[in-house]
Amino acid sequence: MDGQSGLLLFAAGLAGGIVTAMVGGASLITFPALLAAGLPAVVANATSTVALTPGNVVAGLADLGRMPRWDRSFTGLVLIAVVGSVAGAALLLATPEKAFTAVVPLLVGFATILFALSGRIRRWIVSRGAGGAPSPGWSNLLFAPVAVYGGYFGAGMSVMILAIMSVSRADEFRTANVIKNLLSGLTSFVAVVVFVFQGMVAWPPALAVMAGATIGGFLGGRLARVLPPELMRWIVIAVGTVLTAIYARRYWFA
Repeated sequence: MDGQSGLLLFAAGLAGGIVTAMVGGASLITFPALLAAGLPAVVANATSTVALTPGNVVAGLADLGRMPRWDRSFTGLVLIAVVGSVAGAALLLATPEKAFTAVVPLLVGFATILFALSGRIRRWIVSRGAGGAPSPGWSNLLFAPVAVYGGYFGAGMSVMILAIMSVSRADEFRTANVIKNLLSGLTSFVAVVVFVFQGMVAWPPALAVMAGATIGGFLGGRLARVLPPELMRWIVIAVGTVLTAIYARRYWFA
């Protein structure tokens, strides 16, 4: 990694940390930056996951006062997070580079659409309240494919988890958000362990992105006081849309 690439990746991590602190969606910035730095797609995906995981884990530990009790349902979710993440990471490692690049436009496009709809999903979750009689057992069934997706790619996973917790559990929103952060952080951490042991992480780029994301997270917290989050959200959506088109042209039509 030369100095120019290092600055690019640090800047991508910085931007990713800022938008995560304000609206989320860091991987839509860091993954393309790692591709632009010349990393193979599978390695870029694994490296992006490693670089962003510390922030995910910290978020999961930030509000433990609202953590649900360790009943059978919650224990099942934790086990599914571990097993599903290992399965997703193993699937990524078993995917040929050419096959993975073929689905990159779909993955980035899907994450962009999910991110664009995240505001509506959150409003629906809040308006839903505690009505109905959700069955916690459904959360295990619905979460299983999300955990696999989290180990495989992961962008937009938090939005999926929050929606699942809302429709399948009777917890209040703050508790559901804590569960979302814990499961998202655990899924990312387990995937990182697999990637590290398999030697799939490009460490200099990962550390450059991680350093930028750490500073960006701090700056984002400050900028959130003066910049409208909606502006940042639309910037991320625009970037994701453009990148989807670029990758579709590069990997499908080139």
